[in-house]
Amino acid sequence: MRTSELAGRVGVNSETLRYYERRGLLEEPPRTPGGYRDYPLGTVGLLRFIKRAQELGFTLDEVEELLHLDAGGPDSCEVARALAEHRRSDLAARIRDLQRMHDSLAELAATCDLPRADRRCALLAAIDQEVGR
Repeated sequence: MRTSELAGRVGVNSETLRYYERRGLLEEPPRTPGGYRDYPLGTVGLLRFIKRAQELGFTLDEVEELLHLDAGGPDSCEVARALAEHRRSDLAARIRDLQRMHDSLAELAATCDLPRADRRCALLAAIDQEVGR
């Protein structure tokens, strides 16, 4: 299948496919007599795997490692699990950071409920302080 058809099926653009080829995530497909790339049908599944792994937060380097592990044996499962646990740990830390940011913004927004004469916009002051004016 041609580049545009493959890209459309998976929801990426043609440049993404060429980038994945350069990175080694996709093998360069054979060419038609007219010089067009002719991807095998199995490439759709491979690209869906790559996109799903990215949605789960894996970097392209980690996706490449997962692809190599997929062809391995039982030991590969342990390495894949270690990668997944590392990703989970990173996500947990990001969630904690986002929760702290959420709570801080809620506190700052709550000060807006004070009578006008009694308030100074803590949100604007906090942002201004970070800018270092």
